[in-house]
Amino acid sequence: MIQHGCEAAPCPQTSKPWVLAAAIIGSSMAFIAGTVVNVALPAIQRELNATAFQAQWVVESYALFLAALLLVGGALGDLFGRRRIFALGVLLFALASVGCALSGTVQQLILARAVQGIGGALLVPGSLALISANFTEKERGRAIGRWSGASGITAAVGPVLGGFLVDHYAWTWAFLVNVPMALAVLWIAWRHVPESRGRSAGNGLDVWGAALATAALGGIVYAFIEAPTQGWHSTPVLAALTIGIGGSLAFVAVERRVRSPMLPLSLLRIGNFGGANLLTLLLYAALGGGLYFFPLNLIQVQGYSATVAGAALLPFIMIMFALSGWAGQLVDRFGPRLPLMVGPSIAAAGFALFAVPGVGANYWTAFLPAVVVLGFGMTITVAPLTTTVMNAVGEEAAGIASGVNNAVSRAASVLAIAVFGVVMAWAFDAALAEGLREAGASAQASAFIEGQRSKLAGAALPPGIDAAAAAALKRAVAESFVAGFRRVMLICAGLALLSALSAWVMIGRGPSKARAAVPRPR
Repeated sequence: MIQHGCEAAPCPQTSKPWVLAAAIIGSSMAFIAGTVVNVALPAIQRELNATAFQAQWVVESYALFLAALLLVGGALGDLFGRRRIFALGVLLFALASVGCALSGTVQQLILARAVQGIGGALLVPGSLALISANFTEKERGRAIGRWSGASGITAAVGPVLGGFLVDHYAWTWAFLVNVPMALAVLWIAWRHVPESRGRSAGNGLDVWGAALATAALGGIVYAFIEAPTQGWHSTPVLAALTIGIGGSLAFVAVERRVRSPMLPLSLLRIGNFGGANLLTLLLYAALGGGLYFFPLNLIQVQGYSATVAGAALLPFIMIMFALSGWAGQLVDRFGPRLPLMVGPSIAAAGFALFAVPGVGANYWTAFLPAVVVLGFGMTITVAPLTTTVMNAVGEEAAGIASGVNNAVSRAASVLAIAVFGVVMAWAFDAALAEGLREAGASAQASAFIEGQRSKLAGAALPPGIDAAAAAALKRAVAESFVAGFRRVMLICAGLALLSALSAWVMIGRGPSKARAAVPRPR
């Protein structure tokens, strides 16, 4: 029998710890999948003989489907049962994780990661929905706080664990670690989690919106990732770009007319909500796109182990975890506008600091200051941003407002990684040509390295050359990657400053008031 949330059929007190455990472990799987792969990418690229652009697809195929289908996953839970859809997502995620580990080619891995993203889109919104459905209003804040704290710990431990597994075993274990977690979640969900549906379960599902969002993001991402190798004038790239732009326009048109839109455009006309989401788009593009290249720099250029690279952002996470309570009070004291200007501005300084280190940089003196400054800037931003999003709309629209903001942040990262890949390829190629000339590389060696350009810092050296020539060529490749990394980080700094500017222009000075209810179906 379907229960309609705890207000109608209270969740047994003995089941609540199990519900919280299922939500925490389930969401942790998605967090780990989103962070651990960046650390494993150099090993994946090397062992599967993948280009840098194929390695991008390993990340993007997961993130693309997760971003495009996130809101649909929440709606499916309301329609067909939150526990059922959550468990289906966990099962699909686990099977895809096994598929990732068994992949013998990079193409198989990309496909398995796409399926993993679909599973993630079902389980991520379901984890919080289970808490909302099974805890009373008085209990909900504490439960979400525990969920959030556990998520912070997962974000910290995930990359370090992944790096350790890559260094001491194989990159496949970075995926297989999800399987025992999934089995535990499925057992808990089957035995202890009550079923529930949302009050809006009768409003239907925005199938066209989901399909067009996937086509729009997928087309644009494909065009930017494949353009460096196929060329902007190639038929597949032009076709993908056309699909992406056309899908975006069609998505807006459909969302204006569909009865239950996955993205209610009326919400974006609310000043603080529209401003907060524009800020999210710009700042999380910088964060997701820039930090994609950071582990590659540490491992392939600086020579750090995967474990050390996984631990490199620990200070960032610790700062956010330690100061989140203080940051949560900033909107009450100063209103949303000031912290949403100051935080991204500090983050911009952090991104600029990432552009300073060269080849052979020491983490403690070169990268740690950038990580700390970026962490402090994001700490000032995140809690006030979330508060602004939630306060900008009415209580009935709070769930969809949170979902939209989450989807915007993930879509921003998907698009940024693709676009920054083009910037990196352009800068790398230009710097490599100059570096090979300065290194006095022979015509044969230069031709060999030129043929390896698509692997960026993972490029192999010509066989049979002496140690001195190998060292010179290796340094030329490393410096070329750093040249691209610097340009990417400076773009990230510019995006962060633009996000601060968007807050100054669009966010109100005083405390934001709820000004919108759930959009009425047309």
